[in-house]
Amino acid sequence: MALGPVPATPTPLLHEIPPDTGGRPAVAERAWPSSRSAYFALSIIILATFLNFFDSTVFGMLAQRIKIDFGLTDEQLGFLGGPANIIFYVFVGIPLARLADIYPRKYVLAGGIAVIGGITALGGLAQTFWQFVSTRMFVGAGSSAHAPASYSLLADAFPPKKITRAFALLQLGFIGGTTLGVFLGGQLIGMVSSWPDSHWLGLTIHNWQWLLIWVGVPGFFVSLLFLLVKEPPRAPPSTDAGEVPEQAGLGRRMLTFTGLDAAKAIHARGRVYYPLFAGLALSATETFGLQFWRTPFMIRTYGWDEARIGTVMAPMLLVASLLGVFLGGFFVEWLAKRYKDANVRAATILFGMVTICSIISPLMPTGESSLAVMSLGAMFGLAGAVPQNAAIQRVAPNAMRGQVTAIYLFMFTFFGAMGSFVVGSVAQRVIGVEADLWKALVLTASVLLPMATFFMYLGIRPYREEVERLEAQAALR
Repeated sequence: MALGPVPATPTPLLHEIPPDTGGRPAVAERAWPSSRSAYFALSIIILATFLNFFDSTVFGMLAQRIKIDFGLTDEQLGFLGGPANIIFYVFVGIPLARLADIYPRKYVLAGGIAVIGGITALGGLAQTFWQFVSTRMFVGAGSSAHAPASYSLLADAFPPKKITRAFALLQLGFIGGTTLGVFLGGQLIGMVSSWPDSHWLGLTIHNWQWLLIWVGVPGFFVSLLFLLVKEPPRAPPSTDAGEVPEQAGLGRRMLTFTGLDAAKAIHARGRVYYPLFAGLALSATETFGLQFWRTPFMIRTYGWDEARIGTVMAPMLLVASLLGVFLGGFFVEWLAKRYKDANVRAATILFGMVTICSIISPLMPTGESSLAVMSLGAMFGLAGAVPQNAAIQRVAPNAMRGQVTAIYLFMFTFFGAMGSFVVGSVAQRVIGVEADLWKALVLTASVLLPMATFFMYLGIRPYREEVERLEAQAALR
């Protein structure tokens, strides 16, 4: 799936449950920011999300050229495409998400997009494999706070009746970034492919590296736009928030930045969270692996170039993505009329559809048919992202929603980033023939995605019981 899953369900979130009044008259209904300020914030977040996915998509389109010009093996290319992005995420992802829980989220978002833009541009000056790895490491660090801070800000900017629409619109950033990244990336690669290498201050800049410089610069402008966003007031913490006591010492407060309290909250409801985490991790490994390797796959299997890939794939992905947004919301709402566990139940069904498409697409006889099935899988994957994240937002304690979301997205990001390396390792060490990359894609999909679907299925009953517990708790207040 690609995306950072986004919630789209009319079911109230935990932060919408009013605090216990202890028998006193209920306080006035919460005042929400104006629609104008809420939608302005959403617009800037969509733009930043667009740049994040545009960067990663264009980088994936460059994969085969990076391999050739830097003399990399498939395993090294896979490492550059994935694990290099999450090395710093391991150390700073959860602490940065904690910043989104205690500081104005617009500043966290502004800093993150500025880092992403600057480091992406520096990748255009990289001279060695390890310099390239270093730039992707810092890009991953800058990206780590984007989703938690965005989700948290939007959940406090839009009232319950509008939150579904807001998160659905947020998908425009993903859709635009991935589809335009494929199309414009392919066209730009074709444009610069005839350029000679540049030499500047002793550096050799390959023609395709100019794309990284161009992609990185807009991040600075979006960073400034975040400063114009009006920070919405936070919802009051729920009774089971698990906040750090006010008298706690410095050491105890520092531990909150490691995600300790959020991890405890997750472990306390392990039957609910662990199947969801496992299913997400396995599916992300395969899905991101396919996304990174699809351009080398098309080049090696069908002999296409990047411009042709982008021209054919972009409209397919655009239609699939738009259908996926509609399908995800409609399917979950339809199931919600019958089942309290609609979010996890829907995700399980959609995971199964992604499994079928991912196994079949590399086996298709033509490039067009392969991309068509691949796009169909992307549609089901995007639709499945809606209930996945909605499930977590539904049960996460409000006061640490940012960190719980960050841990959940860490599983998505970490294992998704490992996907390119896993596929590259299987291609190099198991298959052993560069032209047979398709076999590695089929093998990994056949192993990982059925397991992901099974784990998601195991989470249906515990999730339903947790929703019933929260509803009963709310009824007593």
